[in-house]
Parts: sequence; structure tokens; C-alpha cells
Amino acid sequence: MPLPAEVVDLSPSSSRLGGSRRLTGHLARPAGEGPWPGVVVVHEALGVEEVMLRQTRRLADAGYLALMPDLFTQGGARRCLVATMRAALSGRGRAYQDIEAARDHLARHPDCTGAVGIIGFCMGGSFALMTAGRGQFDAAAANYGLLPKDLNAVLADACPVVGSYGGRDRMLQGAAARLDTALDRLGVVHDVKEYPDAGHSFLNDAEVGPRLLRPLLRVAGMGPHPASAADAWQRIETFFDTHLTTRNTES
Repeated sequence: MPLPAEVVDLSPSSSRLGGSRRLTGHLARPAGEGPWPGVVVVHEALGVEEVMLRQTRRLADAGYLALMPDLFTQGGARRCLVATMRAALSGRGRAYQDIEAARDHLARHPDCTGAVGIIGFCMGGSFALMTAGRGQFDAAAANYGLLPKDLNAVLADACPVVGSYGGRDRMLQGAAARLDTALDRLGVVHDVKEYPDAGHSFLNDAEVGPRLLRPLLRVAGMGPHPASAADAWQRIETFFDTHLTTRNTES
């Protein structure tokens, strides 16, 4: 039976770093005895809900100490969403200190090897890209995140990046190709793939958002695509195994 996620208080670290005064996180542990590599999970724009908690649990089942900070802790989604979305694209805002607090919590955790990656979905995918070049993470997984305006500047010194995008995602047409080209040009180790039959949020295992809006979201091509998701997860886990697990063991 899967272990439940543990709610942890990240407030001391986030406050010290200049982030949120109140910050909680959801920590999922693998079964058995550690230590394990850590992964910070950055949620979608809808915040912490069951689908995101299951994604966190999935990473734990793959052998990672997975921690998802609730970026909306201090004011709730309605009050925090706009500012957090702006931060995801501008590279500035307290969300970055909150993500750093989650990273520090994992790095100091007795059950963590010290290797820490980041994975983000939707809005979280943008944060994964924006933080990849800040020297905080050993690997980054960006899933259908909006691209930084200045790819060269943001990704110049990036850690290895794995990216997954949907070809039917109308918001991100051509994003996978642009990201792949930029990482090639910068010499960053990467694996970027576009799934032609998938749309936005295709890695989710269930529909999210208000029920009344879900038919419209389906028409827009948003929602689960199990075949593409299975391949993307295999790539993510292989990539993390190479850059978080294997490399840490060899060192």
C-alpha cells in the first residue's frame, strides 16, 4: 500500500530566504530504507490537488524523496495565482525562495543523498526551466511549461534538462523545437520530445479544473493522454536515474 504524503513546515527556511512567511510542503518517501536522491515537485496553476499529490507519490515510488511545496500556502490560489504566474515568467518573486526552501529541506534531509532535481508541470514547468541555470539543481524536468523569453540567458549554465510537450497544445506550438534548439546551441545535456497526439497537461492521470469547464478543456485538447504519458514518464525516470541516482553513486 502506498505510503501517505507527509505535510512538512517549510516556513523557517522560506522566511530566512526571503520567501513566504508560511509555507507547507508534501513529502513522499519511497518504501524501504534510504538515502535517496531528492526531487522538488512544482505544481500546476491549479495548485496542490489530488493529481499533483499522485505525481509526487509516483516519483517516490520510482525511488526519489519527493517534496512538493504549496506555492499558494500564504494566501490561497485566488490571491497567489497571478503573482506566481508572473514570477514563473519573469524569474523574480517569492516563489523562487519557496522552491529554494524545498530544495534546501531535501538537501539537508538525513534520507537524501544530497543530489536534488526539480520537476514541474504547466506553471511548474516554467519554474523548472527558470531555475535550471541557477546552480541549485542537478537535473530538471519541464513538462509543458512556457519558455523563458531569453532562453540563452536563462539556460546558459543549466543542469541537464528533460522536456515533454504536446503537439496539440495550442498555447505552446513549437515550444519543444525552440527549447531543443536552444539547449543544443548552449551545449546543455538534454532530452526534449513533443508528442503529436497529446495536448496540455497530458501527464495528468485524471481531468482537473471545475467540472463545468472540463468539456471545453477537452475540446481545447487539454487533459490526460495515457500513451504519451507512459513514454514521457519512462524518459523522465531514465533521465533522473542517470543524473541524480547513477551519477551520485559514482561520485
